[in-house]
Amino acid sequence: MSDFWIEGGETMLFIGDSITDCGRRGAEAPLGSGYVSLFAELATARYPERAIHYINKGINGNKVSDLVERWRDDVLFHEPDRLSIKIGINDLHSHLRGVEGAVSPELFAELYDEVLAVTQQELGCPVVLLTPFYISRDRSGQTLQSQVLELLPRYIETVEALSEKYGTRLVRLQEVFAQQLAHREADVFCPEPVHPNRGGHLVIAEALMGVLGG
Repeated sequence: MSDFWIEGGETMLFIGDSITDCGRRGAEAPLGSGYVSLFAELATARYPERAIHYINKGINGNKVSDLVERWRDDVLFHEPDRLSIKIGINDLHSHLRGVEGAVSPELFAELYDEVLAVTQQELGCPVVLLTPFYISRDRSGQTLQSQVLELLPRYIETVEALSEKYGTRLVRLQEVFAQQLAHREADVFCPEPVHPNRGGHLVIAEALMGVLGG
């Protein structure tokens, strides 16, 4: 059994952007309708004897700069036994579009390092990082989608480097979906490249389960 895997009576907290949120603050409360709830269902099916508490703190549209602002209230306050972080695609889009509050690859690395450092210092709990992903095959160089795919590795490399630095588990979601796209069309998993449908969220939940050794 993985040394990450959560035991009965413990808490696992998920934080991130809309892909984590998935309506958890509305009709789909408290876990949302995406990979967080699917992961919880998979864990329940595999380990019925374990009463695990799950917290979803995803917020639609968030960048890592938003996580910095709410980290103490939404993560540290809850003192989770395990922590999952999925962030990055909004940071990339903000930089590509040059909007106010944009998070460049360099700033993304700096701020992500900041939240992981304080987490290690104050919680010391096991952490799993999920890389940003973009479900598209467009490498034409003529479209926004192809520009996103060209820039995405810089954000992914940051997550990989920080995972190594802080000794976290790592879910390489861009690679996971690339394997799927070798066999199926993108819209099997996502109506547009950012927000997965239920099938896409199931892919994420299964990948997370696999990396955690469940």
